[in-house]
Amino acid sequence: MQNDLLKNLGLALLRIIPSAMMLVHGYGKLNMLINGEAFANPIGIGATPSLFLTVIGEFVCPILLIVGFKTRWVAIPSAITMAVAAFIVHGADPFQKKELALLYLAIFVVIALVGPGKYSIDRR
Repeated sequence: MQNDLLKNLGLALLRIIPSAMMLVHGYGKLNMLINGEAFANPIGIGATPSLFLTVIGEFVCPILLIVGFKTRWVAIPSAITMAVAAFIVHGADPFQKKELALLYLAIFVVIALVGPGKYSIDRR
């Protein structure tokens, strides 16, 4: 009984804390999108589509992860965004530059694999 409580609390914390921290990065990019600012084109689809997809991965999906809605599915765009950041945007950079993206990537992959736990909209 206590084991289930701790497991579900741990899953909630794993989902909520990194997603809330990701919102800081996503909010800046959302403002860039709203203001029509320039953005990189790391995967060759154009700067605006790249920024739009980044906003989804760093802002929209983390909000859904925080509440635990469609958790396994919405962790995937965030993981893909972090994979692009780590392996393409910072691919030639030293490890310290890509470390944060790799950490977020690992967290979002784990969330996609294990699900949201009991304390989520998905489990209601």
